[in-house]
Amino acid sequence: MTRHSHLLTRTLVIAAPRELVFRYFTDSERFARWWGPGSTVDARVGGAVCIVYPNQVVARGEFTRLETDRAVAFTYGYEDPAKPIAIGGSLVTIELEDHARGTRLSLRHELADEQARDQHVPGWRFQLSQFANVVGDEQHAGCEATIDEWFAAWHESDAEARSALLLACCTDDVVMQDRYASLAGRDELDQHIAACLLHMPGTVMRRDGDVKHCQGSVLVEWTASDAGGASRGKGTNVMRLAADGRISWVVGFW
Repeated sequence: MTRHSHLLTRTLVIAAPRELVFRYFTDSERFARWWGPGSTVDARVGGAVCIVYPNQVVARGEFTRLETDRAVAFTYGYEDPAKPIAIGGSLVTIELEDHARGTRLSLRHELADEQARDQHVPGWRFQLSQFANVVGDEQHAGCEATIDEWFAAWHESDAEARSALLLACCTDDVVMQDRYASLAGRDELDQHIAACLLHMPGTVMRRDGDVKHCQGSVLVEWTASDAGGASRGKGTNVMRLAADGRISWVVGFW
């Protein structure tokens, strides 16, 4: 293998647990979701890595390191001899660490040529962004149900039932900000909702339309109506989801 002397590095945080992130390096179906159809992995040291880009450029290599839920490394180069890296001509290492928002991914791509390294900077920027999206889409595929629990809590007058809803849909340290609130913690949120029910009895809030999701953040339209169904307002919430799928941060716009 060519000696590697030029290093490309990149880090990002993915809103999903390490266990799920790691599967995208060991499961061919998942691997192909972020590289392209036909991409495959043989998840063992010495096993083949095949990347088929959407433009049908093919890169190949083999695993040199596999630490379950923690790290992978594989050689990387192109089938086409006109490309800047031959098969076996570079080494990609990816390490995973727990992070407050999910998983911190650290990439190192070791290359023998400075120009080849610089050419791969925008490619990795795009590919890892794509990766964060496909992992987030899987982890938060059921986020509509969580968000509906959030709105249900806002018109639940039974304190025990409301507490159960908030426990299911919010983290302990959830933060909420809107024109009428700036609060932190699920207990304070619960107290705030109880006050709203006291001063605005009969108000019902509901999600309006589909949720828009990107990498653990969601955009939600909502409506508020009185007990008779008459409109009391509408707005938009921007929400951040924790790695376990619960809501950790909300900003509301009326």
